[in-house]
Amino acid sequence: MTRQMAAAQAGRVLSAWLTRRLCPGRLREDRGSATAWAIGIVAVVALLAGAVLDGGNAMAARVQALDIAQQAARAGANQLDLGALREHGVVRLNPGAAQAAAAAFLAQSGATGTATATANEVTVTVTRSQPTLVLQAIGVDAISMTATATAVPQTGP
Repeated sequence: MTRQMAAAQAGRVLSAWLTRRLCPGRLREDRGSATAWAIGIVAVVALLAGAVLDGGNAMAARVQALDIAQQAARAGANQLDLGALREHGVVRLNPGAAQAAAAAFLAQSGATGTATATANEVTVTVTRSQPTLVLQAIGVDAISMTATATAVPQTGP
Protein backbone atom coordinates (compact mmCIF):
# COMPACT_ATOMS: atom_id res chain seq x y z
CA MET A 1 0.00 0.00 0.00
CA THR A 2 1.38 3.36 -0.95
CA ARG A 3 1.51 6.36 1.28
CA GLN A 4 -1.21 8.13 -0.65
CA MET A 5 -3.54 5.15 -0.36
CA ALA A 6 -2.84 4.86 3.36
CA ALA A 7 -3.52 8.57 3.86
CA ALA A 8 -6.76 8.34 1.89
CA GLN A 9 -7.83 5.30 3.95
CA ALA A 10 -7.05 7.14 7.18
CA GLY A 11 -9.02 10.17 5.96
CA ARG A 12 -12.07 8.02 5.21
CA VAL A 13 -11.90 6.35 8.61
CA LEU A 14 -11.55 9.71 10.35
CA SER A 15 -14.41 11.19 8.34
CA ALA A 16 -16.69 8.26 9.16
CA TRP A 17 -15.75 8.46 12.85
CA LEU A 18 -16.44 12.24 12.95
CA THR A 19 -19.72 11.82 11.12
CA ARG A 20 -20.90 9.16 13.58
CA ARG A 21 -19.71 11.22 16.51
CA LEU A 22 -21.00 14.66 15.47
CA CYS A 23 -24.13 13.69 13.47
CA PRO A 24 -25.45 10.47 14.99
CA GLY A 25 -28.93 10.76 13.46
CA ARG A 26 -27.61 11.23 9.94
CA LEU A 27 -26.61 7.61 9.43
CA ARG A 28 -29.80 5.97 10.67
CA GLU A 29 -31.98 4.02 8.29
CA ASP A 30 -34.64 5.94 6.38
CA ARG A 31 -36.42 3.09 4.68
CA GLY A 32 -40.15 3.79 4.31
CA SER A 33 -39.89 7.55 4.80
CA ALA A 34 -41.10 8.13 1.23
CA THR A 35 -44.16 6.00 1.99
CA ALA A 36 -45.03 8.14 5.00
CA TRP A 37 -44.69 11.30 2.90
CA ALA A 38 -46.86 9.82 0.13
CA ILE A 39 -49.59 8.83 2.60
CA GLY A 40 -49.52 12.32 4.10
CA ILE A 41 -49.74 14.01 0.72
CA VAL A 42 -52.59 11.74 -0.39
CA ALA A 43 -54.50 12.58 2.81
CA VAL A 44 -54.02 16.33 2.29
CA VAL A 45 -55.08 16.11 -1.37
CA ALA A 46 -58.15 14.05 -0.41
CA LEU A 47 -59.19 16.66 2.18
CA LEU A 48 -58.70 19.48 -0.33
CA ALA A 49 -60.78 17.58 -2.90
CA GLY A 50 -63.44 17.06 -0.25
CA ALA A 51 -63.45 20.76 0.56
CA VAL A 52 -63.94 21.56 -3.12
CA LEU A 53 -66.73 18.98 -3.47
CA ASP A 54 -68.55 19.99 -0.30
CA GLY A 55 -68.01 23.69 -1.03
CA GLY A 56 -69.56 23.24 -4.48
CA ASN A 57 -72.53 21.42 -2.98
CA ALA A 58 -72.95 24.20 -0.41
CA MET A 59 -72.86 26.86 -3.14
CA ALA A 60 -75.50 24.99 -5.14
CA ALA A 61 -77.67 24.68 -2.02
CA ARG A 62 -77.33 28.42 -1.37
CA VAL A 63 -78.40 29.21 -4.93
CA GLN A 64 -81.43 26.97 -4.47
CA ALA A 65 -82.24 28.66 -1.14
CA LEU A 66 -81.99 32.08 -2.82
CA ASP A 67 -84.28 30.90 -5.61
CA ILE A 68 -86.91 29.80 -3.08
CA ALA A 69 -86.56 33.07 -1.15
CA GLN A 70 -87.04 35.10 -4.34
CA GLN A 71 -90.10 33.11 -5.39
CA ALA A 72 -91.65 33.41 -1.93
CA ALA A 73 -91.01 37.16 -1.88
CA ARG A 74 -92.65 37.52 -5.31
CA ALA A 75 -95.63 35.48 -4.12
CA GLY A 76 -96.00 37.88 -1.21
CA ALA A 77 -95.56 40.96 -3.42
CA ASN A 78 -98.58 39.85 -5.45
CA GLN A 79 -100.84 40.56 -2.46
CA LEU A 80 -101.77 44.14 -3.24
CA ASP A 81 -104.04 46.35 -1.17
CA LEU A 82 -106.77 46.48 -3.81
CA GLY A 83 -108.80 49.12 -1.94
CA ALA A 84 -105.91 51.61 -1.96
CA LEU A 85 -105.16 50.82 -5.61
CA ARG A 86 -108.76 51.32 -6.77
CA GLU A 87 -109.61 54.35 -4.65
CA HIS A 88 -106.34 56.29 -4.69
CA GLY A 89 -104.21 54.63 -7.39
CA VAL A 90 -101.57 53.83 -4.76
CA VAL A 91 -99.67 50.59 -5.22
CA ARG A 92 -99.00 49.08 -1.82
CA LEU A 93 -99.14 45.72 -0.17
CA ASN A 94 -101.58 44.19 2.21
CA PRO A 95 -98.88 43.27 4.77
CA GLY A 96 -100.82 40.48 6.48
CA ALA A 97 -101.78 38.78 3.22
CA ALA A 98 -98.28 39.29 1.78
CA GLN A 99 -96.61 37.69 4.78
CA ALA A 100 -99.09 34.80 4.77
CA ALA A 101 -98.58 34.17 1.03
CA ALA A 102 -94.80 34.17 1.39
CA ALA A 103 -94.95 31.85 4.41
CA ALA A 104 -97.35 29.53 2.53
CA PHE A 105 -94.91 29.37 -0.39
CA LEU A 106 -92.08 28.49 2.00
CA ALA A 107 -94.17 25.74 3.57
CA GLN A 108 -95.20 24.37 0.17
CA SER A 109 -91.57 24.23 -1.01
CA GLY A 110 -90.43 22.53 2.22
CA ALA A 111 -88.01 25.33 3.07
CA THR A 112 -87.28 26.73 6.51
CA GLY A 113 -87.36 30.48 6.81
CA THR A 114 -89.11 33.66 7.79
CA ALA A 115 -91.21 36.18 5.92
CA THR A 116 -91.88 39.78 6.89
CA ALA A 117 -93.97 42.31 5.04
CA THR A 118 -94.63 46.02 5.17
CA ALA A 119 -96.83 48.14 2.95
CA ASN A 120 -93.83 48.65 0.63
CA GLU A 121 -91.93 45.36 0.50
CA VAL A 122 -91.77 41.67 1.36
CA THR A 123 -88.55 40.20 2.73
CA VAL A 124 -88.01 36.45 2.91
CA THR A 125 -85.04 34.72 4.53
CA VAL A 126 -84.46 31.02 3.89
CA THR A 127 -82.18 29.03 6.19
CA ARG A 128 -80.66 25.82 4.97
CA SER A 129 -78.11 23.29 6.19
CA GLN A 130 -76.24 21.27 3.56
CA PRO A 131 -74.77 17.97 4.83
CA THR A 132 -71.15 17.38 3.87
CA LEU A 133 -69.85 14.25 2.19
CA VAL A 134 -66.09 14.25 2.69
CA LEU A 135 -65.53 16.91 5.35
CA GLN A 136 -67.28 14.70 7.89
CA ALA A 137 -63.88 13.04 8.24
CA ILE A 138 -62.58 16.16 10.02
CA GLY A 139 -65.76 16.82 12.00
CA VAL A 140 -67.66 19.19 9.68
CA ASP A 141 -71.07 17.51 9.41
CA ALA A 142 -72.98 20.31 7.67
CA ILE A 143 -72.59 23.77 6.21
CA SER A 144 -75.31 26.25 7.24
CA MET A 145 -76.36 29.13 5.05
CA THR A 146 -79.04 31.77 4.67
CA ALA A 147 -80.42 33.54 1.64
CA THR A 148 -82.53 36.69 1.73
CA ALA A 149 -84.68 38.19 -1.01
CA THR A 150 -86.87 41.27 -1.12
CA ALA A 151 -89.68 42.07 -3.53
CA VAL A 152 -91.73 45.22 -4.00
CA PRO A 153 -95.18 45.57 -5.52
CA GLN A 154 -95.45 46.79 -9.09
CA THR A 155 -98.20 47.19 -11.59
CA GLY A 156 -98.08 47.19 -15.35
CA PRO A 157 -96.18 45.10 -17.85
